[in-house]
Amino acid sequence: MGIHPWDLDIHWEDRLRVIQDISSLNSHVLAIGETGFDRLKGPAIALQKGAFYAQARWAKTLGIPLIFHCVKGHDLLLEYLKSERNPPAIIWHGWNLKPELARQLLPFPVYFSFGKHLLQEESNARIWLMECPSERIFFETDDSGLEIGSIYQAASLILRLPLESLAMQVISNWNAISKRKIS
Repeated sequence: MGIHPWDLDIHWEDRLRVIQDISSLNSHVLAIGETGFDRLKGPAIALQKGAFYAQARWAKTLGIPLIFHCVKGHDLLLEYLKSERNPPAIIWHGWNLKPELARQLLPFPVYFSFGKHLLQEESNARIWLMECPSERIFFETDDSGLEIGSIYQAASLILRLPLESLAMQVISNWNAISKRKIS
């Protein structure tokens, strides 16, 4: 549950209170998000920052990760991470940026979720997956219409690891960053 930057308006705090009420009582809410920054399709950056910071605080309170959406806002995340003493775990969804940008995030609790871009030869996602620390890896389909198995299969081939090993790694990664465990 979260407020996506595309859906932000001046009433976002009311929506956040509803999210807080539901997520505090429902252990099936595993993460807060998508939330983040979008300089192409989102509202004013000040509004996006306010909503992102508040949702990040709530994720930290619950001890669950934040699912991060970002379009041309890498600098805004770095600004947040450098100013926040104890940020929640942040899973950057749909990672497909250059590895140099990912390396800047490694000192912070940022994790990378790989999706459809793994199926594209020479994508930034494929390049970073090969270099990314295994404890920082997650996989997703988002709205691609793909089966999650195809993403795992691509990752298995790229990393030359068995599918079962990848699945166990992702479960371990989740359980290391969330109070709401999966098995």
